[in-house]
Formats: sequence, structure tokens, C-alpha cells
Amino acid sequence: MKAAQYNKLFDEVIKKYHVIDDVDQVFENPFDSKSFEHLLYRKNWIDTVQWHYEDIIRLPNIDPVEALVLKRKIDASNQDRTDMVEYVDSYFLDKFKNVKVKEGAKINSETPAWAIDRLSILALKIYHMKEEATRKTASDEHRAKCQKKLNVLLEQRVDLSTAIDDLLHDFATGEKYVKVYKQMKMYNDADTNPMLYKK
Repeated sequence: MKAAQYNKLFDEVIKKYHVIDDVDQVFENPFDSKSFEHLLYRKNWIDTVQWHYEDIIRLPNIDPVEALVLKRKIDASNQDRTDMVEYVDSYFLDKFKNVKVKEGAKINSETPAWAIDRLSILALKIYHMKEEATRKTASDEHRAKCQKKLNVLLEQRVDLSTAIDDLLHDFATGEKYVKVYKQMKMYNDADTNPMLYKK
């Protein structure tokens, strides 16, 4: 798959979410559980739900108890997001495991999955900025400002997609090699967060 196909899949996920537009809606993944598409679909769905969690928690009159419940959901979603990134990186580790690495090959500062994570978030930014750029209840000035931002986001998606394709090509040809570090997040872990283990 090329990055353009990732973008198409992400756009489909976001469109599907907005049919009901509810963070509590049932999630259904149309792809085989062993496929790469399954991972990408799940990854973007997590990002899409979390995007809307973040919108809700910023409501100025939100009930503090509801906000705390939502904060816990955001924490759990962040963990799911990280886990999915690591699943995607595991896919690439397996995909390129038999590539003969060239002498002098280098690692990349960002793994393929974290670059794809940024592409997933970018798809959400594009969707929602397009909404603002075409919102009939907004002023002409607002729509024009959002259209300029949308143009930048679309350009950024082209550049990031190209960079991802180039990176995967470098892995496939041995110009670079995949090296992955687990994120080892500490705040969700009762063994490493002092606010939890001191209790």
C-alpha cells in the first residue's frame, strides 16, 4: 500500500464515524483482523473518537464529574492509540525482516507507524477544517481564513505522504533499517506512576 491509500482509508473511516457522529457508537471494522488495513482502520477510528472526546471536554459548562469521566476515557484512548502504533510498527518489522541492510544504512528518527499516526491526525484536521471553510453559518472572513489553513493542510498531507512512501522504499531496499522502541508510558501504569503506587 502507498500512503495515498492510507489517506483514502482514513477519509472513509472519518466519513463513516460522522454518519452517526457519536463517541459511544458501536465500532465495526470491515477488514480481516489479520490485514494491515484492519490496523489502519482501527487506528484512525481511535483517533477520530478521541478528537471528539477532546471537543466535548472543552465545553465551558461541562459538569466536573462528567469531565473527570471523560478525562479517564481520553487517557484510555491515548493508551489504545499508542498500542495501535506499536502494532503497526510490528507489522513493518515483520515485513522488512528479511531485507539485507546495506553497509552504512541508518535508522530514521521516526518509525513508519508514528509517521502514519501523524497522517491519521492530519486526515481529521483536513475533514474538520473543510467543514469550517464551507460552514454556511460562519462569516466570509472565517471561511476564507479556514480555506487558507485547509490549503496548507492539504499540502502538508502530500509532503508527509511522499516522505512515508520514501521511508518505506528505503526500508525495502536496505538504505535504512527499522528500529523500534516501545513507548513505555508511565502515567497509566500503577507500578511507575508515584501518584498511583503511593496510594
